[in-house]
Amino acid sequence: MSLVLLVLFIVLMFLGVPIAVSLGAASVITIITMSDLPLSMAVQSMFTSMNSFIMVAVPLFILCGSLMDEGGVADRIYELADAGVGWIYGGLGHVSVVVNMLFAGMSGSSVAAIASIGKMSINALAKKGYPKEYATAINLSGSMLASVIPPSILMIVAASTANVSIGQALIAGLIPGIIIGLIFMAYNFAYCKKHGIGDRSSFELKRLGKAFLTAIPALLTPVILLGGVFTGFYTPTEGAAIGVGYTILVSIYVYRDLKWSDIPRIICKNARTTGTILFVAITAKPASLIFEMDGLPGRVANMIIGVSDNRIVIMFILYAFLILVGMFMDATAAIYILVPILLPAVISVGVSPLFFVVFLVITLSFGLITPPVGVCLYAAQNVTGLTLEKIIKASVPWIILIAIALCIFILFPGIITGPVGMLFGVAVHTMP
Repeated sequence: MSLVLLVLFIVLMFLGVPIAVSLGAASVITIITMSDLPLSMAVQSMFTSMNSFIMVAVPLFILCGSLMDEGGVADRIYELADAGVGWIYGGLGHVSVVVNMLFAGMSGSSVAAIASIGKMSINALAKKGYPKEYATAINLSGSMLASVIPPSILMIVAASTANVSIGQALIAGLIPGIIIGLIFMAYNFAYCKKHGIGDRSSFELKRLGKAFLTAIPALLTPVILLGGVFTGFYTPTEGAAIGVGYTILVSIYVYRDLKWSDIPRIICKNARTTGTILFVAITAKPASLIFEMDGLPGRVANMIIGVSDNRIVIMFILYAFLILVGMFMDATAAIYILVPILLPAVISVGVSPLFFVVFLVITLSFGLITPPVGVCLYAAQNVTGLTLEKIIKASVPWIILIAIALCIFILFPGIITGPVGMLFGVAVHTMP
């Protein structure tokens, strides 16, 4: 049954049928033709998947990101980043990386990052003499960090699917996100030195102080979003709701870039985005049910263990597989389909579920910036007007850097699980 479902799904997807419809139709056809399972049970499982307090956090985080985009938060964050690191050689390139990291800690959405911060940063870099392709590539790659650094929407989806603590998963994504950002900055420094570009602004403590004071209301957003989650004061869903309320008040009464009359329009726009994500989640549930009935997770686990019982070998095999999947499938759909199948297999070879969730999200995030389904890639094309060929060619070095970082995480899993173990006092380390 699992094989028929997957074949039907792939065929429908390549015929141009939307992913959620492809997955739902493949599940229904498989249930009708190959099982005695009543369709009412499939419908019930779909309803149950959405009747979840945790999943309410997803639309709230998406809404919070849009409010920050239109509410003037992005402008203040960019000014702060420029004042803080714009004086280093390759200045505006560093600003692009830092501002993407800061915005990642607020929006949780890579698409929101490239459409708001990315657009602003690309234009600024181009005005200072940076090649437009390079400016686009650094911001496109930087936007991926929003899927890693908390509050990542993909991390919340993956953690909830794997029954891993969302708070722990969000914390675990912070360090690898920062490490990737620092690697980007090191490459930007070397590139600008080699090519003699990289206009710098002079460091002024007064300017930095002023930019910091102006940005304080914006910087408090991730503190409010995540502070209570990390301390256990409130849940991720409650934190997202509080963050939305706070962002509305800051955007309207502090920065004055939004009006109350703008809120319904923003909510309607985000309803479409949210509907796309949650539609995939709904249709993935019957598919997971079929996988469980067919015993697919156990079969995959046995097959992987049959290849090798070495954790590092297994993770590198999965690494290559997930890169391929991320290139051709929406990350949200991939998470719902793959987590129930792969999680038992990786646990059997000693991989921490927490490490697997974070690694899965980072690896699938490749698909956001690579063809053929890279939504951030197409967003960057719309923002810049460059051809896809030029953007992809300029992005190759950055993709290689991310690939190297993931190899480091496989070899040293404590980078991801260590901070969580120290903060929560729990054993989450991956076996050597």
